[in-house]
Amino acid sequence: MQLKKIQAQVEHLKKYLQSPHCYDHLYWWESQQVFQKQWDILAEDFGKMYDMSLQNSHTKRLWKREQHYPKKLFLLFIQQESDFVKQMFRDLFNEDKSIDGRVDRFVFYADEMLQLYKKANPRSIENNHYHSYEVCSMYLAFRYPAIYGFYNLEQFQHCLTCLGSPNIPQVDDFARFCKVSKTLWNFLSKDEAIFDLHQKRLEDGKHYMGDSMLLVSEWMYLMQE
Repeated sequence: MQLKKIQAQVEHLKKYLQSPHCYDHLYWWESQQVFQKQWDILAEDFGKMYDMSLQNSHTKRLWKREQHYPKKLFLLFIQQESDFVKQMFRDLFNEDKSIDGRVDRFVFYADEMLQLYKKANPRSIENNHYHSYEVCSMYLAFRYPAIYGFYNLEQFQHCLTCLGSPNIPQVDDFARFCKVSKTLWNFLSKDEAIFDLHQKRLEDGKHYMGDSMLLVSEWMYLMQE
């Protein structure tokens, strides 16, 4: 990545945060705050807790949109194998293990859960659990705001192109995404104006107010060549 291009993108983000469009993605921080308040792996009713952890007063598009229903499918899986799904999340959120292994296992176990569900419900038309690296990154970003942001391969590729990287991944590389996100966060942290502008658009009690890699995710989304 090239320093001058990173600096130019920092200025672009700063202008965005002073524009009327700076509120467009605040539902990300609302969902993050809801998850932080609601998530409890030891909850007596795990399905209800999972449902309540994924709520938003503005939109449900992070977990429900056309041809994308990860929450719906996992609620079905929880009804069938609650303890197994709990263990999936315990493993995903275990920071003592490598991130690549955790995400790969989560997707693999989701595949297994789908097969078990279809076997138990042969008339069901469900044939996709929708739990990609993108959805795993959502869970991780909600659970550990200061460590993870939202991942999308095409967006990550575009970001690296905009920043002049000579090596653009052609397949998912979540570990590299995490490293790049941390590097970009370090650049943002040197500009107090960025954080002042960001904090001014947040509503205390509604949005997550702490350090959040979602700011880097939003920055990646906004990058221009």
